[in-house]
This record gives sequence, C-alpha cells and structure tokens, in this order.
Amino acid sequence: MKISLLGFGLMGQPIALRLVHCGHDLVVWNRSADPLKQAADAGLNVEADLNTAIESGEVIILTLSDADAIESVLFTEESPALLSGKTILQMGTIAPRESRSIATRVTQAGGEYLEAPVLGSIPEARTGQLIVMAAGPDDVYQHCLLMLRCLGKEVEHIGAVGQGAAMKLAMNQLIASLTAGFSQSLGLVRAEGVDVEQFMTLLRESTLYAPTFDKKLSKFLGHDYSNPNFPLKHLIKDTGLFKRVAEESGINAGIVDAMLTVFENGQAAGYGDEDYSSLYETINPGFDAETDIGC
Repeated sequence: MKISLLGFGLMGQPIALRLVHCGHDLVVWNRSADPLKQAADAGLNVEADLNTAIESGEVIILTLSDADAIESVLFTEESPALLSGKTILQMGTIAPRESRSIATRVTQAGGEYLEAPVLGSIPEARTGQLIVMAAGPDDVYQHCLLMLRCLGKEVEHIGAVGQGAAMKLAMNQLIASLTAGFSQSLGLVRAEGVDVEQFMTLLRESTLYAPTFDKKLSKFLGHDYSNPNFPLKHLIKDTGLFKRVAEESGINAGIVDAMLTVFENGQAAGYGDEDYSSLYETINPGFDAETDIGC
C-alpha cells in the first residue's frame, strides 16, 4: 500500500519505520526540516512539499499534535482536489467532535476518513504491539485493516467516527489517574518508612494492582524521568482535552481538574519534557533519592 505519513514526531517515527518494515511504500512529510532529515537518515523516503506528499499516497496517515495542526495541514486551498479519492487515517488524540468535523470535511472533499488512535508508546509502535481503536465506516476500516494489523497486536473497530476518539481519551484519563493515585499512595508509604517492596508485594496480590505501577516504580524510586516515551506536557494536553469533553458531556470533571492543576505545577517546575511519571515529584515534593526512607 502507498502511504504518506504527515508528522514525524515521537510516534510518527516508530510508526513510519514499522510500516516500512511490513513492506509498505511510505513517504514522510513534516512541517519542520530537522525531523525530515532524521527520517532521511533513517533510510525513509521524504517529501518536503506537502501537496506532493498527499498526492503520492493512497492512504494519508496523520500523526499530528492536535486538531488545529490537522486542520492547518489538511485543509488548504488545494484540499478539494488533493483529498479526493484519498483515505485519511487520523491517529492522534483529539476530541470526538473534532474528529467528526474533520471527517465531514474530508468526505465533502471526496475522500474517506477513519480515526485510529492507539494505546501504547514508542516501544510498542516499533514492534507492532499497539492497541488500535479504529472508528468509522466498515468498508474504510476493512480497507485499512491489514495495515493496522502491522501496527497493533489488538485492532478493534469501535464504531462510528468519534467513538474511537472517546475511547482514547478514556484510556489516557486512566493513565493520568492511575499514575497520580499510585504516586500518592507510594508517597505516604515512603514518608512513613514502610518497606516499599513489602507494600508492592501486597499490592500485586490485590485487585488494586495495575502493571503500570511496576513499570513506573523505578522512576519514582530513582527520581529519573529522562528519555520519555510520553512526556508530561502531552499528558497535560490530553487531560485538558478529556476535561473539556467530559464537561461538554455533563460529566463532573472536578477530579480531573484537580489532577490537571497538579500536572501543570509539574510543568511549571520544569518537568514538561520529562516522562509523565515525573508528576510524582509535584505530588511528593522534597524526597531525595539518596536519603529517602523506606526505599
């Protein structure tokens, strides 16, 4: 399949490499030049001109930061001619109504649209172990299914456009709340001098346990949040988006609002580009990796 991937960022890079590994004919476009050079250095075909990149692909994959970025890239004066006959595969985290609006504009231009946000990060993208939450017309889903199976260990057709976006936001809200909740519990255990491994042993045997607790534990204990697959600033963006969508749906978002305040304090303290688990530092200020009791 001939694919154009627009957006060579944290997730765009491993997705592009995985698709080429699976035998797809891929060209990469990015707004800024440095990521394009990285793509070329990785042996990928690159295209600096946006219109040429769109024209060259049967499927246009969007791995862009948000709905504003998508609209600025996808909907130009040339859009009606460029998008006609194309399949637009939107993989970013956006609001359901934003996805539905983009779908409408794509179909009005004569194209097809499928949203396919994913659960997982860079390691899962590299190895094709993502969880793909596709939504849109069944015929478009079937057209993209083989390609999506290259990326995901689980590929689910969630339903209509917008429902995949909602599923993704629901999942990312759990990332935020589970990490924040575990940070608070672990902080109390350490502050009281309780043995951390004893705490974890009991937790692992309970129904309260989630694998992400062990995945992030070493970062909390070592206070090392470098080389992030999902930076705190991205979790802040997604949590803020969840809050807005929840409020529009009549859901009480007070808990999310409180978490967002804590996360934003972490960003203000300089953790925005670090792994999202760095939110632990704002929840538990003052711990020192060398002298912290209970480690």
